[in-house]
Amino acid sequence: MNDRTDQAIDQDRKIAALLLAAGGGRRLGGHPKALLSHHGRPLVEHAVRTLRDGGCTPDVRVVLGAAADDVRGTADLSGCVLLENPEWEAGMGTSLRTGLDALTGSGAAAALVFLVDQPGVGPQAVARVRAAYRSPATLAAAAYGGRRGHPVLLGADHWAGVAAAASGDRGARGYLTRHEEELRLVECGDVADPADIDTPEDLSRLSP
Repeated sequence: MNDRTDQAIDQDRKIAALLLAAGGGRRLGGHPKALLSHHGRPLVEHAVRTLRDGGCTPDVRVVLGAAADDVRGTADLSGCVLLENPEWEAGMGTSLRTGLDALTGSGAAAALVFLVDQPGVGPQAVARVRAAYRSPATLAAAAYGGRRGHPVLLGADHWAGVAAAASGDRGARGYLTRHEEELRLVECGDVADPADIDTPEDLSRLSP
C-alpha cells in the first residue's frame, strides 16, 4: 500500500460522519423525517448512502429521536452507530450535542455534520467539505451561492464550544457566525441543492 493511500485512510478515520435524523416532522403532520420515502426506501437510508459514497467510513453515527424504534425496525442502517436523543423535541441543537458528546474521546479529529432532510445534497458536496479538513482546528461548511449551508465540518477543537452554544433549532449556527474568520466556505452550489423537506409542499422534492 503506497503512502498516499495510507494518508487517505488515516484521514477517513479522523473524520467522523454525524447524521442528524431525529426530527419529528411537526410541519409535515408529525411524520418523522427519517422515515419519509425516497426512491422507495426511508430517507435516512439515502442520507447514510450519501455519506458513504462521499468518502465517509461505514460506521456513520446516526442520531435518532422521533419514532426511533420504528426507524430501527424499518431502515437498513447496517454498520451505523445509532445514538438516541431523548430530548429531540427541543430541537436540532440537542441532537448535535448528543452526537458530539458521543464522539468525545473516540479519537475522531473532526465531525462532518449532515442533515437527513436535504436529499438534494449528494456525495460530491460531502467529498468537497471533507477535503477541507486540515487539523482538529478546522471549521468548514458547504456554501450555496456564497451562503453557508450543510454539510458542516467541525474540528474537535470546536466541539465543546459548539455544544455549549447549540440550542433549539440553531445547531452550530451561532458558533459559526462568531468564528466566521476561521470558517472556510466550500462552494457546492454547482453540485447540490440544499433545500429542506419541512412542509407538505416540499415533499415534491422526494422521488417515488
